[in-house]
Amino acid sequence: MTHPDLRDRLRELFKIGHHPLILLPERTRPVPDSSFQELTFSSGIGEEVRAFFATPNATSGAPAILYIHAHGNRYDIGAREVLDGRPALQGPMGQMLVNKGFAVFCIDLPGFGGRTDRTESDLTKAALWQGKSLAGQMVGELHAAFDWLIAQDGIDQTRVGAFGISMGATLGYWLAAAEPRVAALAQLCCFADFAELIRSGAHDLHGLYLTIPGLLNVASNGEIAGQIAPRPQFVGIGDQDPLTPAEAVDPALAELRAAYASCPDQLTIFRSKSTGHQETPEMRRAVFEFLKAL
Repeated sequence: MTHPDLRDRLRELFKIGHHPLILLPERTRPVPDSSFQELTFSSGIGEEVRAFFATPNATSGAPAILYIHAHGNRYDIGAREVLDGRPALQGPMGQMLVNKGFAVFCIDLPGFGGRTDRTESDLTKAALWQGKSLAGQMVGELHAAFDWLIAQDGIDQTRVGAFGISMGATLGYWLAAAEPRVAALAQLCCFADFAELIRSGAHDLHGLYLTIPGLLNVASNGEIAGQIAPRPQFVGIGDQDPLTPAEAVDPALAELRAAYASCPDQLTIFRSKSTGHQETPEMRRAVFEFLKAL
């Protein structure tokens, strides 16, 4: 069950509406050997933001995916994950999505890709000292990216979903909880209860960027992801992942299942017993099967 008051509090924590993105058309160019274009946006604070965008051959009514890149201590990858993949993935997903009829959009988040002039530590500390958070800025920018994507010609505004692994997963369910227009979410390898992570010490395996002061006083991750119900949600977990130990995953999933109690067919949980912080071939097949409904 969704709670409007909680959604409003999340929108403030995540600075929804505070980080507009303005396309610089003169900085658009094709990406060789792909369907994608490389775009450049100006952020609300004057930073240049690299992005990649592709549309399928369909002339109208295409579904779309806001692709949210991961962290993995690979600050060099950023949005190019959608083109090149990363070690935690089975391979690049962007062109596969386009070939299956989806429009796809991915932006560099602060500190990644074309934005590595400032470090994660620098950005996080500066934000915290101003009473903000880097994760909040990230979600705010992703919301602006979603606004841009949903407004593009040829896209069905009722069929725009999101996908992410690791950091992209957490930012994905935070975004979808705060923005009811996100039609569906597929999130891999980062769903866990933060309070339990702190008790186990596993929270210290996660990046500094993820710190949002007071978030646990507002809601747990299970409650936040539960805000997405009754919209379709896919959760992929590797049971051997040290970032999401079972003692933190299980209570988060219990809260999520409770939120989907009236629509259990809209929640897909995929647990890989023998693998860790990585997508598996079976997980990828399950994600694409899930996305067919978008």
